[in-house]
Amino acid sequence: MSVREEFDDWAASGRDRGMEDRHWHTAKHVLARMPVEPGDAVLDLGTGSGYALRALRERGIGRGYGLDGAPEMVRNARGYTDDDAIGFLVGDFDDLPFADDSLDHVFSMEAFYYASDPVHTLEEVRRVLKPGGTFYCAVNFFEESETTHAWQEKISIEMTRWSRAEYREAFREAGLYVAEQDAVSDREIDIPPESAFPTDDWDSREEMVDRYRTWGTLLTVGVAP
Repeated sequence: MSVREEFDDWAASGRDRGMEDRHWHTAKHVLARMPVEPGDAVLDLGTGSGYALRALRERGIGRGYGLDGAPEMVRNARGYTDDDAIGFLVGDFDDLPFADDSLDHVFSMEAFYYASDPVHTLEEVRRVLKPGGTFYCAVNFFEESETTHAWQEKISIEMTRWSRAEYREAFREAGLYVAEQDAVSDREIDIPPESAFPTDDWDSREEMVDRYRTWGTLLTVGVAP
C-alpha cells in the first residue's frame, strides 16, 4: 500500500482527528518554540488535519500551506479550516511546489519518516526556505526510542528510522545548520502505577515511561544559511 492509500483510509475513517489529539500533547510545545512573526509564510509538511497551521495563524502568520500526500487528508483539512489565509494541497515531499527562497518556516510533525527519499526531502526544504528560515522537524519514530520500533510492523509503508546523530548529519549534508535537537516529552498522557501493568498495550510501566517521558518526540531544528 502506498502512503496515499494508507492515509486516505485513515482520513476516511476519521483517524486524522485522533492523530491530532495525540500529537497535540507535544506539537503545541514544538509550535511554541517556532520563531514565527506576523506575515510569515509557513509550510506544514504532512499536514494531516491542518491543526498546526490553525494554531500558527493565531500567532499572526500571514500565509499557511498544508501539504499532504493523501487527497482525503487534504479534503478533510479544508473542511476543518475556515480561513482564506490557509491553503491545502496534495503534493510530494520530494518535489515541493514552491519557489526557491520563498518560505519563512517549514514544520513537520510525525510525518518526515514517511518520505520516500528523506535526504532529498531535506534538500527540498533547504531550497524553499529563505536565508535564516527554519525547519522544525518532529518525529517519535527514531532509533533511540526502542518502544516505537514495532510500529513498522503495523503499517505497510516503509518508514525511515534514523538516530539522533543521523538526523543531525542529514540536516547538515542538505545544507541546514542544526540549531537545536531535543526530546519533547509527553507530560499529559496518564501513566498508571506499576500495579496496573501489564496493560493491553504495555508490558511494563518502565516501557511506557521510556516512550512518553524519556524519549517522547525528537525535535531537530535546521536553519537555512
